[in-house]
Amino acid sequence: MALPMGYMASTALVAWCTFFAVVAPRRPRPLAHMSFLFGMVLNEVPFLGIIVLTASTALAAAQGDLGSTGARATVAVAAVAAAGLAVSAWRGVHAHAAVTRALDEGLGAGWRNRVRVPLRRHRPWVRIVLLPGFMRRRGVRRIPNISYGDAGRRNLLDIYRHRDAPQDAPVLIYFHGGQYRSGAKNREARPLLYHLAAQGWLCISANYRLRPQTTFPGHQIDAKKVIAWVREHGSEYGADPSKLFVAGSSAGANMASLCALTPNDPAFQPGFESADTSVTAAISLYGYYGHFFGTPPDEPPPPPQPQGYLRPGGAPPIFVAHGTKDALGTVEGARNYVTQLRRASDSAVVYAELRGGQHAFDIFHSARFDAVVDGVEAFAAWVLGARQHTQGSSRQDPSDH
Repeated sequence: MALPMGYMASTALVAWCTFFAVVAPRRPRPLAHMSFLFGMVLNEVPFLGIIVLTASTALAAAQGDLGSTGARATVAVAAVAAAGLAVSAWRGVHAHAAVTRALDEGLGAGWRNRVRVPLRRHRPWVRIVLLPGFMRRRGVRRIPNISYGDAGRRNLLDIYRHRDAPQDAPVLIYFHGGQYRSGAKNREARPLLYHLAAQGWLCISANYRLRPQTTFPGHQIDAKKVIAWVREHGSEYGADPSKLFVAGSSAGANMASLCALTPNDPAFQPGFESADTSVTAAISLYGYYGHFFGTPPDEPPPPPQPQGYLRPGGAPPIFVAHGTKDALGTVEGARNYVTQLRRASDSAVVYAELRGGQHAFDIFHSARFDAVVDGVEAFAAWVLGARQHTQGSSRQDPSDH
């Protein structure tokens, strides 16, 4: 019997994408773009790729279609692709060890003693392997499209909170990526938003104005408006605005870092200069830090990088995660940013370098991103525990010493 064209086509497609997932060339620019476009999905959900290859090969074998020379060659390609996907899966599973090392290095070996909340012991493997795109949780309610500014749909935010509506909840504000030209509040980092909301956090994901509607500092002004909105209205939804974390991916990571490094800066708060826009800590995922690929030469330059706003002792705790195979925002840029942060900041800096991680690793429930989610939760718990310890010490009577 003739080898089914569907089997050949599916095997070729998976093999093509597997190459860009595992090898992920970052230069020249066209190959970098191809690494991201073709490799990102299978790099994060390699188990599904293995299932597709195994099922299609088994089906072809059951139909007696594997006797020809072309069929045997296709099976060999499928086997090589499955081996490559196993490499991607191995890298993703071992992200947990990388995140744990980063926490030990950034927070100190005894950081667990300050964590006041129980942390997840096991990752959701059923979701990771079989349902990586399924995000919703029964105990979490999403309240969409709340206006925080006057720019229409680009000034809308979504709230994620537990259905029990906890009070005095810590807050996470998240900004999406998209090179300041595209993106939306309901695309990236949803595993993080749903997980923290299920643990009693109030999570906010916000749109902001994009090019060409605005350029820098318009994006950053919108980010500050979200913080000001939380300070004014967050308590209506059960938030404790004094425990306010900012996070972002790609361009949003740049924005979150700038928020952390420019508290109450009037240059980013026109018309609301008196609003408190300081933050407790920041989480930066695969951000741009001055080293990036893929921006066309006719595009305006990216906004100023966060390290340009570093001041001695002036940064809150910051968690940075970046993949070594990132084809758009380079790992070298992330390393340089972290080095400068650690030189200038008196606060904790956690840097998790994720072997094999590509840009946009936070779109799915993957072994890699769920390890980062656990790391962010541990980092945030440590920050809140350290903050509570400091506040408790400051309230002690001097006569107690």
